Amino acid sequence: MLCEGATPRYASAMTNRTWTAALLVIGDEILSGRTQDRNIAQLATWLNVQGIRLSEVRVVADREAAIVEAVNILRARNDYLFTTGGIGPTHDDITVDSIAAALGVPVVVHPQARAILEEHYATRGGLTEARLRMARVPEGSGLIENRMSGAPGIHIANIFIMAGVPHIAAAMLDSLTGTLEGGLPVVSATLGCWVGESEVADLLRNVERAHDGVAIGSYPFFRDGRTGANFVVRATDRAVVDACVADLAGQLSAGGREPVNGGI
Repeated sequence: MLCEGATPRYASAMTNRTWTAALLVIGDEILSGRTQDRNIAQLATWLNVQGIRLSEVRVVADREAAIVEAVNILRARNDYLFTTGGIGPTHDDITVDSIAAALGVPVVVHPQARAILEEHYATRGGLTEARLRMARVPEGSGLIENRMSGAPGIHIANIFIMAGVPHIAAAMLDSLTGTLEGGLPVVSATLGCWVGESEVADLLRNVERAHDGVAIGSYPFFRDGRTGANFVVRATDRAVVDACVADLAGQLSAGGREPVNGGI
């Protein structure tokens, strides 16, 4: 659950409106290759269940100017912006300061965050100055519960500031489940076929156009000396997906190509 403070728009009746989110991954360690990001996939999966589409991802270094620029661009053109990384206790964790600068507000110590950290570290050496850094937030922020490691995430306006460690980010997302306004979740189905995608490009385009609300993605591969592709059909209505898959399978079969349900 969200702690006291700024509150997001709570889920209302689902609509056909498409809600979007961006992810800003912050950290020199990602760009250097020392750490492989795993938050993109888990955020995309979580967002889909909330009826929100992950529309773009940007990775930036631990530089305030780069973070400020990215935050202001991404928060303006999406319903939500999630950030991961840079909210720990060390001097190079500058996400909070950078987002405060982007919003034009000061950084303050959140009293509830301080109390949470004091309790968490009571038997772990106490609340040092370094640990107190994790209670700093842009003024006006609310908190995102963190059941894994004590230090809460932060919410302000349409921005959700989370840890970079994947299992801690996952716990924060779990706390947010059901609290954001979104639309209908996307459902999908996959057909595979041993065919070059260029051979069926027109067929895919025509099938997609014949089924309103459907998007068909084509994902080619080369395996065992053969060329094939998996076709993923996506929509917000299972019946629409099923009808499109049946149509696509029928047309592939009619062209002498054997579709494989579930993909290859």
